[in-house]
Amino acid sequence: MSETIKSITDIFIRRPVLAIVVNLVVVIAGGQAIYNAISGSGGFTVRQYPQSENALVTVKTFYIGADANLVKGFVTTPLERAIAAADGIDYIESSSVQSLSTISVRLKLNVDAIKALAEISSKVDQVRGDLPPEAEVPIINIETADTEFASMYLSFKSSNLERNKVTDYLTRAVQPALTAVKGVQRADILGARTLAVRVWLRSEKLAAFNISATEVRLALASNNVLAAVGKTKGSYEQISLSSNANLTSVEEFQDLILREESDQVIRLADVADVELG
Repeated sequence: MSETIKSITDIFIRRPVLAIVVNLVVVIAGGQAIYNAISGSGGFTVRQYPQSENALVTVKTFYIGADANLVKGFVTTPLERAIAAADGIDYIESSSVQSLSTISVRLKLNVDAIKALAEISSKVDQVRGDLPPEAEVPIINIETADTEFASMYLSFKSSNLERNKVTDYLTRAVQPALTAVKGVQRADILGARTLAVRVWLRSEKLAAFNISATEVRLALASNNVLAAVGKTKGSYEQISLSSNANLTSVEEFQDLILREESDQVIRLADVADVELG
């Protein structure tokens, strides 16, 4: 062994140019490795902590008109039981408030978030038929960040536009542009006021006419719809038919009939204030 080492050293002693070239190669390779490690190029990345994936799946279900106890018993509890059977879950948190059920599912560290999301969606679909008919379809979102707070907040205001018009502009122009930026996971609008016809019920009028808020909601749902009813076909033409009961103005909403008795017609304007805003 010593003879082999001696023969190698003898080569560099007899050939100093070769020794210098080998040393230069080692120095250059070491310098390049240090530069790549510092700059993050060349496939090397310096991290203070190991890369990990910690995802949060949120399931939101709206049950308009139901109080917190009803939401918990008929929406939150069945969904929790079904979701808990999915794999890769660390723990589950839930909250039930007026008209809204929120379930937060924290996944285990480094669990495949896409696979877990698909399995949770499947579990939710299994119990969808057990939820109340009035409950809306559950909305499932996934967040891969470790915090619920945004990295950046932008404020928008206008001295010329109303609040709902500012929200409309942000929804159509600003939000899509921010979402398309590389590295942006999600862009939400906080404090948005969507342009809509708003109906403010007057409790004293409802009591006077013996009408409940549920009756008003059902009247709005059944009289403000767009539906396809079929088609008719003649010898030379075919026409598609649609039922247009869509209300488009404040006046049409105000004239909406809630109840029609023998000598009295009760309209929405009689029990509520209707405005566009």
